[in-house]
Amino acid sequence: MNIVTRFAPSPTGKFHAGIYRTGIFSYLFARHHGGKFILRIEDTDKARSAKEYEENILDALQWLGLEYDEFHRQSERVEEHERILHDLVERNLAYVSKETNDGGVVREVIRFRNPNKTVTFNDMIRGEITFDTTELNDFVIAKSFTEPLFHLVVVADDAAQDVTHVIRGEDHISNTPRQILIYEALGEPVPQYAHVPLVLAPDRTKLSKRKGAKPVTEYRDEGFLPEAVLNYVAMLGWNPATDEEIFTKDELIQRFTLDQVQKSGAIFDEVKLRWFNREHVLKMSVEAFEAKVTEFMSAELAEKLKVTGRLEKLMPELRERTETFNDIRTMEEGGEFLYYVEAPTYEPESLYWKKDPDPEHTKEHLNRAMALLEPLEAQKWNLESVKDALWDYAEKAGKGNVLWPIRYALSGREKSPDPFTLAGILGKDETLSRIKTALGLLSR
Repeated sequence: MNIVTRFAPSPTGKFHAGIYRTGIFSYLFARHHGGKFILRIEDTDKARSAKEYEENILDALQWLGLEYDEFHRQSERVEEHERILHDLVERNLAYVSKETNDGGVVREVIRFRNPNKTVTFNDMIRGEITFDTTELNDFVIAKSFTEPLFHLVVVADDAAQDVTHVIRGEDHISNTPRQILIYEALGEPVPQYAHVPLVLAPDRTKLSKRKGAKPVTEYRDEGFLPEAVLNYVAMLGWNPATDEEIFTKDELIQRFTLDQVQKSGAIFDEVKLRWFNREHVLKMSVEAFEAKVTEFMSAELAEKLKVTGRLEKLMPELRERTETFNDIRTMEEGGEFLYYVEAPTYEPESLYWKKDPDPEHTKEHLNRAMALLEPLEAQKWNLESVKDALWDYAEKAGKGNVLWPIRYALSGREKSPDPFTLAGILGKDETLSRIKTALGLLSR
């Protein structure tokens, strides 16, 4: 069987992860079985559909890496929908009904003639489900021959595009019996259905914009990695049957099966998403990480760091501190990179360790640090060599007494990386120059 799945969003807004989760499941299922994945934009609601929302859907799928094999717009098939409606009416499987609304206005709608039968289907997640369709009455399938409604068009399009598996949210379960009746009326094979649990907000209600859910593309703009978002959202309601959590897209494709999708709702937790992102950041290559850092860093700062040769040296420190790449912007806006591109200015009192605010003691520690660091070869200068040179003295004289004035001399800030990291990035000449400047301030 050539498996065909589809993701069929309406371009009526920017969608959050709960919406894209069905697209991710549909994509992974199709790729796992070597099948076809279709994107269909359901844009027949002209009043609410907008081009910008369609473009946002395309951007989100491209960013997530969900490439599709076919692309369709529902609006391009309106003539076929109209033909199907006329055919159903001609065969007495549907009829035109004149009805009066609450305002007293008479309108014509097209109703499907319900055969009033029991419909049973085997849901791939929930097992056998049976509906008595008599309670549905004759349901509306179009406002007019040129205005078909959801139940008709989704069946017509899925049938025309040979969709074999419909993977969608459990809130569509009640729609399924109506759609099976339409499939039977059209003489088309009924696809297999898999109704996945809803994605929930932390308060266990359905995830929504009103609950603070963000559009997927907002996570892109905040510096999340697409592979991390894909990985996390794929895990919402799906269990790989191991304790593993971090997967590449190819690994997800290899492992994903519908029989491991849970029946209960999954809670979307941004804290957990950030953890996933952090894990994927740690797996990035040096080149990919540096490219992403410079993407979120101002061009001016990146150029200054490159000119001084410190950008590459800064990468290990930034990798340890980066949860999302928006952290790079936050660091820059907070002035945390300034001490890497220009010498700091500060009052000499800032160099004193709070437990020993004696300027003579501070000078003694800085002079000793100079004496220990000057013999180091510039070519072998790094975090480890600086730490090896200073550590024994710092332990004997008091780590705060020794390391605080060095760190402040190098950064001019109360909060900064440790002095070994700073010195390793600044290099030998700049480190010694800044310590000499500090000694000069203390000698005034």
